[in-house]
Amino acid sequence: MSQRPEKLVIAISSRALFNLQDSHRVFEEQGLEAFSAYQIERENDVLEKGDAFPLVEKFLQINGRLEGDPRVEVILLSRNSADTGLRVFNSVEHYGLNITRAAFCNGESPYRYIAPFGCHLFLSTDGRDVRHALEQGVAAATLIAGGARQRRDDTLRFAFDGDAVIFSDEAEQIFKRDGLAAFTAAERASAQKPLGGGPFKGFLEALQRLQAEFGADDCPIRTALVTARSAPAHERVIRTLRAWNIRIDESVFLGGLPKGEFLRAFGADVFFDDQPSHCASAAEHVATGHVPHGIANQDA
Repeated sequence: MSQRPEKLVIAISSRALFNLQDSHRVFEEQGLEAFSAYQIERENDVLEKGDAFPLVEKFLQINGRLEGDPRVEVILLSRNSADTGLRVFNSVEHYGLNITRAAFCNGESPYRYIAPFGCHLFLSTDGRDVRHALEQGVAAATLIAGGARQRRDDTLRFAFDGDAVIFSDEAEQIFKRDGLAAFTAAERASAQKPLGGGPFKGFLEALQRLQAEFGADDCPIRTALVTARSAPAHERVIRTLRAWNIRIDESVFLGGLPKGEFLRAFGADVFFDDQPSHCASAAEHVATGHVPHGIANQDA
């Protein structure tokens, strides 16, 4: 009897899925009681789509492309109470999103439910929750509000930075401490030695297993590595992915050029990077998730 494939599970906060800026402002300025009254009074008003909505919509469409049990799932995690969260679920139903599992935590952080739900990725607008998820070993990112633009097709496009995201930050530590020349020399000397895994390695592996269930010509998922690295530091990256048996659809080695235009050309539905400055720039072009991991975030 063949074993059923593992389901790919993404957890998302309600503020990432929907635009809750107005109600969050009420919470910040007037407190929980006013926020609850605001939400209940408007629970039949449909929320506007948030920065992660296009990503979630495309992700859930994958289930319609495969026979048998659903292969992907989205879990809703929220600091709302179930009572005030009714507006969120009403909006989920309005948009036809097949989201059936959720945790409403009434002001507390929902990150503790990520592991029990078996989540591979957590997206939130709350940096504290994201850091807690990373500490649990789950790929996680803080979504940055910006110029999210959706490519108008059904292909879901994930773009990743390399160091401190897919890979460990061991090479980036040398760059930060000793500069570009030392980094380049170290990477050339270690070209045959695979890098350690970063927080998104497991998610990328799960994503590739899902891609493998489709033919090469009809896969609804594409991946891209978009990195500031250039030759000769590219070789270690390529050999590391080969050692992990991970295939990236597109690899872009920019040699320090800004990433935004390249991400827009790829049509990324979301881009993950550890550098706050890179994230701010990329967010002008595509939905961007900051991964608060590694040496670039030690003082953040």
